[in-house]
This record gives sequence, C-alpha cells and structure tokens, in this order.
Amino acid sequence: MLLPTLATGLLIGSAVCTTHVVHEKRWQPPMNRGSRLDPNAIVPLRIALKQSNLETGYDRLIDVSHPSSANFGKHLSTAEVHELFAPAAETTKTVKDWLLNAGVYPGAVKEYVNKGWLAVDVPAKIAESLLSTEYYEHDSNDGVKIGCDSYSLPAHVSKHVDFVKPGVKLSPPMKKRTLEKRQNFPHGGPPSGPRGPPGPIWQPHSPPDRNPGWHMPPGAQSLPPELQACSVNITPPCIKALYRIPNATLDTPGQEMGLYETYDAFSQADIDLFFEHFAPYVPQGTSPTVLSVDGGTAPVPAASVRNGGESDIDITLAYSLIYPQSVTVYQVDDLPNSSGMTNVTGFLNTFLDAIDGSYCGYSAYGITGDSPGIDATYPDNSNLTGAYKGQLECGTYKLTNVLSVSYGEAEAYLPKPYVERQCNEFMKLGLQGHSILFASGDYGVASFPGSNENEFGCLSAPGMNGTIYNPDYPVGCPYITAVGATRLYPNQTVYDPESAMQVNLQSGNRSAAYEFFATGGGFSNLFTPPSYQAQAVANYLAKYGPDVPSYVANSTGTNYGENGGVFNRAGRGYPDVAANGAYLLDYTNQTLEHWFGTSLSSPIFGSVLTLINEQRAQVGKGPVGFVNPTLYANPQVLNDITNGSNPNCGSSGFETAPGWDPVTGLGTPNYPKMLELWMRLP
Repeated sequence: MLLPTLATGLLIGSAVCTTHVVHEKRWQPPMNRGSRLDPNAIVPLRIALKQSNLETGYDRLIDVSHPSSANFGKHLSTAEVHELFAPAAETTKTVKDWLLNAGVYPGAVKEYVNKGWLAVDVPAKIAESLLSTEYYEHDSNDGVKIGCDSYSLPAHVSKHVDFVKPGVKLSPPMKKRTLEKRQNFPHGGPPSGPRGPPGPIWQPHSPPDRNPGWHMPPGAQSLPPELQACSVNITPPCIKALYRIPNATLDTPGQEMGLYETYDAFSQADIDLFFEHFAPYVPQGTSPTVLSVDGGTAPVPAASVRNGGESDIDITLAYSLIYPQSVTVYQVDDLPNSSGMTNVTGFLNTFLDAIDGSYCGYSAYGITGDSPGIDATYPDNSNLTGAYKGQLECGTYKLTNVLSVSYGEAEAYLPKPYVERQCNEFMKLGLQGHSILFASGDYGVASFPGSNENEFGCLSAPGMNGTIYNPDYPVGCPYITAVGATRLYPNQTVYDPESAMQVNLQSGNRSAAYEFFATGGGFSNLFTPPSYQAQAVANYLAKYGPDVPSYVANSTGTNYGENGGVFNRAGRGYPDVAANGAYLLDYTNQTLEHWFGTSLSSPIFGSVLTLINEQRAQVGKGPVGFVNPTLYANPQVLNDITNGSNPNCGSSGFETAPGWDPVTGLGTPNYPKMLELWMRLP
C-alpha cells in the first residue's frame, strides 16, 4: 500500500451536503491506473488558494522590464512581491470554513507562511467525500502514485481555489536535459590542450566508420591556433570568438552566477583538468560556492556515479567566461530523494522553498506533503544513506541575479492550473530583478524519448500515433528565458554563421530516439504568446510556418491533435534565444569527451548576462532582470540564425527564418551590442 493507514487523530465527520462543480478533469484516463485507494490510507491534501492581483502581474513585470517603460529596472523587494500577491482574507476564510464545516478539526488545518496554501492530511474516504471523487493508485517505473480522473468543489469554494493535489496531476519522472557525450580521440589519447590536433568527428546522418576524418577549413589557417578547430572542438576561446566576449576582469560582489543542480554533482579533479587545458587563467582549485538545499551534497570523486557531466560542464563553462567572478551552485535535495530511491519526483519545489520562504509548501512537480513514499519530506526519516535530518529549508538562501537551469519535462504531464501557479512564481522572481534561464530541450519538437509512452517523446491522439509535437516545460512559461542550441559545421570557422543544432550520432549503441539531437523548440499548449512576443510569433507563422495541420489549444491545453493538427498555432513560442550546444570539449571522470545539448547553451547565455550585470553595477545600475521584453524589442543585438530545423515526430519540425523562430529564437549573443544596449538603459 502506498500510503500509511495510521490513525490521523483528526476529528472528522461527514461532509456537509452542498452543490459541487467539477474543478479539474483529466482529458484521457491514464493507462496505468491500478486499484482504488484503501479508504483508510492517509491522503495529504494541499489546497492552492487563489492569489490576489495575479492578473496585474504580467503588466507589472513588463513595467519594470521593457526598455520603453519609465519604471525600467525599478524592481520590487521580496516583501513587496509577497504582499502584492497574498490571497484575500475572504479566500482563506471561505476554504477554511468549508473544511471545518465538513468536520475537519481546526488544529489539523495548516497554513503556509505565504498564506497561499492550506494543508490537511485525511483518510482517503474523507478526501473522496470532500472532493466528490475516487482516488486510485497508479503504477510507473518510479513507483506508485495516487490521483483521480476528476474532482469537484462546492461552487462557492471553487472560485477561491487554484487546484487541489493530489488530484488529476500524477508525478511524472523528473528529467535532466540530455547532455550527450562522445569520446572522439582514438589515436593516442586526447590532445594536451586547446592547441592539440582535433580527433575525428561524426558528421550528422553519417555513421562513424564512414567518416573520412576532419580537414581544416580553408579559412581556418589564418586564425590563431586555438580557433582553428572550433568547428569540431568547442572550447572557451571558440565561444568568446563566436559571441565577441572579452576576457572578464571583474568580480563584483553580489553578481555571482547561479546554477541549479540535483543528484548530479561536480568533480573538482575534472574541472581542474578543464581549467588546465582550456582555461588556464582560472587557477587550479577554483571551486564554486555550494549551497546545500535540504541535504544536497557536492563535490564528488571523479569516478562517482553522480559525476554524470552536467554539473562539471555548467561550472566549467560559466567560470571560463566570467572568471574572476565566482559561481554559486544550488545543490538540491538529499541523496535518497534526488536519486529516486524514495520514488520522489518533485522538481524545483524544495529549491523554490529555499530561495523564497513564502513559497514553502509549494511543489513544482509531483504530490506534496509529508507522506513517506510520495513527497520530499524533511526531515527525511528514511534509513537510507544520505538522508537529510534537518527541517525543510524555507527562505534560507538568496537567489543570484542570474540562474541557469538545465532540467525540465513534457508539458503534457501537467494540468494547466498547476503550471500557471508555478509560472507565476517565475514572474514574481522577475519582478525582483532575477534572470532565469532554462535549456529548451534536445529532441526537436518532441520531449524526452519515452515521454507520454512514445519512443520518440511525441504525443498521440485517436488516429495519430506519435505524430503530435510535444512541447516542454517550463520553457513554455512566458516569464523565463528559454535557450536553444546552435552549432558550427565541420567546414566552418568561428566567423561563419551558426546553424540550428542538429546532430545524429549513430553510434549503434542505443535506439534511434536517443541518437538524434535537435534543439528543442515549438509552441506551448498551456500559454499564449505574451505581448512582447506576439508580433514575432504572428510574423513567423504568417511567413514561415510549417506546411502541417495545426490546432488552437482549448482552455486546459488538452485537445492536442484536434482536427489532425500537430501543434498549437495559438501558443507561446520557444526558445527565446540560443547559444552553441555541440562538440564542447570537457572532462568527466578524467576523460576528455565531446558534449552536446542545450545544457551547454543555457550557462553560456547566462554568463553573458552576468558579465553585463557586472558592467552595470560598476556605474551604479541594477541587474538586467527579466530580459525577454528588451531582447524582443531589440533583436538587432543578437546574431540571427537562419539555417537549420528541429525535426521529430515524423516531420521536419520547424525551420529557422529571419527574425524570431521556434528553433533558435531571436538568435545567439552579440556581447558588444547587448552591452551597449543595456548600458544605455537606466
């Protein structure tokens, strides 16, 4: 049995008879639904209350983020944001009264510090009565979850509630952006440094054994040695040359760059090797500040199973571009929870708790609460190695001005109210001056292979098996900056235009779904284009839209495939920007390898924003904050990418085009132009 059947100690009577209305309903019943939940199993109900003034949040964010606004850069304090969006007193009273009238003991109803949540643990039979529903167990590879196909609330209560969990939302596997590695140095080992000869490379759509080997492009001979092989071996000098990034000189306090990591942890030995060979200006032993969130630990030995490359690469890319500025790593969740040993699949919840005390109790993914086997509950009372025995950290750390995140999952897993509430937290962080970047995904118009029970990560509908585009989350949220990936081809130099990242490894070691990489992009099913992007999206669809059927998403974003459509033509487009994401050289477990993915692109773009923030700080200006409105209003400060596409789901996906496109966004950084723009702004 998933949940304990212990007595709760609550005094609960029968629910008061009242008129209920359907509050949330699943579009399709899940295929893995199991047995009805034991009536006495404890269900940790979490009720998300409607917040106040959320309808003004977008306008307020644009007011401080758009370059034409008189209030540009006048970010709010954390306290001001909390007060602005706190639920109305009537909302809290109405929902509390409903629970108390149903017989819930007053002391059992918990209220979180931001007043946005009410929590109560009740037996399943009481939860079902309160919500006019039935709870079932659901089997998955990661364990058993609970949920319902729909639930109802009293009509007078429904208007005060965003959503209730557990509900129609089940806990999907939290996924790290795929960061692919390849060893490409079979002739005598790796080069000794950035000037060493490149190994053979794998051209797209060509198996390795047929590759004739790389030949230096004609235009490369006249370049400095460290730039001659950038088309097949990306290193910090290549990145700096691509985007005209100067050598950094500042280490302004308060301008550290933030990286989100969970489970995967860096190896000091690996990042020292990278510094030695590719960024010798970074002293040996240079290490990020590690902020442990609820028991997260780093670093680890080079040979550790937790040293998968993600953290190493995030750190080495950031340091190589911003040093002597430092890097802050938020290492999130203890080992039992981050590794999946406890079957906890929450994503971002404990991190957001730790940086925003008012957010405590909010779960970004999965069912929350303190029931063993479902929730990341702290103290972690499991007997597993590495269990964190401290209290849940709430408001423990300050968020850096720039944060790069390389994690996400399929948007289709999430009901719209749930996603809207999490997206609103990103809006609040933007109001406070934070720039939050997410990698856009690595499988073109699909999500991770295996998502939604499809080999290639595509969506299906009646008569449409795996042909519907599957947008990712949270890159569909309009309050974050989604970063796609670009690449150079073997016959190019750093002074040639880049293309959309598309690589076919064809190693023969895995299924085709995992061998093909293309920068993630498309249109959300849950969000419409924000005002700063609306014209760019409309222009793309009118002039360059794909020759495939489309649909307009319904209010819940669940009618994908309607009338044979494969993407939502009314959705928020992503990515917003891009940066190089192919053939990076880096060390993992003391071994030099090639790496691919938007996990490379996000920290590169985040490093550029960090450098700009430092320059602004030198003249007394604040951080750039939420950058999307400024970039869409000034696309000329980016390098437009007009070659390539992001295929999947049995189609060619979307094509790049002049201006914004759902492949590489507005383009890659042009540091001098970006700096000049933001230094002119207040």
